[in-house]
Amino acid sequence: MIKRRDFIRQSALGTGAMLTSHLFNNKKDSAMGIALVGLGNYSTNQLGPALQYTQNCELKGVVTGDFQKGKAWSEKYGFPVKNIYNYENFDDLEHNDEIEIIYIVLPNFMHHEFTIRALRAGKHVICEKPMAITAIDAQEMVDEAEKQARYLQVGYRLYFEPHHLAVQQRIRENGLENLRLMEASLGFDMARPGLWRIDKDKGGGGAIIDLGLYAIQAARRSKNALPVKVRSHGQTIRKDLFKGIYENMYWQLEFPDGTVCNSSTSYSTYIDRFYASQKSLWCELNPSFNATGAKAMTNDGPLEVDGVLPYQQIAQMDEFVMAIRQGRPSIARGQEGVIDVKIVQAIIKSAQEEKEIYLDWN
Repeated sequence: MIKRRDFIRQSALGTGAMLTSHLFNNKKDSAMGIALVGLGNYSTNQLGPALQYTQNCELKGVVTGDFQKGKAWSEKYGFPVKNIYNYENFDDLEHNDEIEIIYIVLPNFMHHEFTIRALRAGKHVICEKPMAITAIDAQEMVDEAEKQARYLQVGYRLYFEPHHLAVQQRIRENGLENLRLMEASLGFDMARPGLWRIDKDKGGGGAIIDLGLYAIQAARRSKNALPVKVRSHGQTIRKDLFKGIYENMYWQLEFPDGTVCNSSTSYSTYIDRFYASQKSLWCELNPSFNATGAKAMTNDGPLEVDGVLPYQQIAQMDEFVMAIRQGRPSIARGQEGVIDVKIVQAIIKSAQEEKEIYLDWN
């Protein structure tokens, strides 16, 4: 069970202190080997390059259905060909001591299966968001990690992004009790036939379970609380393309003290912003959630931050290894993924049933 007091306490532990200086390309002797499972756009353009800057982990292998692609990665990043695996011999990773961490970067419907298999192979796991399609599956992943005595992190890069951390710190300094209104939205054009993200079975629920997660995280981490009520409205304009999922979703999260966050997400148009108001004070991230960088503005002017890294995932992956080494939960531990998927399911249910849905965290 998720205890609200536990969430509030743990989410506040050390978040602002994670952005220590990185000595680029200077791996520590104790760096842990990591294998990327799935070599699509995110691995190619974000994770692979980011792993060239991490101090605490290094790329030691890949899992791919295309051996030639894996070989190209081997040549580019300098790991041995024997560390190229496919989805049939995936479980053989159990016998490879060079690889200690598995990063699941597969379509959403595959997250549950391959996270469980990786944990049973004795590996620590980072799973890309959404952690799973259902909260039940997500909780099973957390339970398996505990059973196998392994660590599980969700790929929540923005938990370590300095603009987000600076805005959250500013909100705390101005008094959480004064935070009454937030707005958080993210949308991109994904209206392309054949894309797995818009397939109900493979993607799991459209924009809300993908891009909507960022808005949910921004709200609950800024408020340092869990929402207790949700109202939503789903919209589908291109019914020929978006089948069984909502093209656009509009929702409101309500927190225990009455604070609300109004949000939207879309698979057909662009939006990317976060706004928080505290009486006459305000702060904004615009852009906010994309992987290429954020900009922060306040009623006092631009909010300058230090510690911006070439890739947002550098601090995320290095913190995971630090958590393992120090024997403490990762800031983006698996339970964070369970929370978000539960909220997503409530948002979808509210839209389907056209009524408020209450969230029970006991």
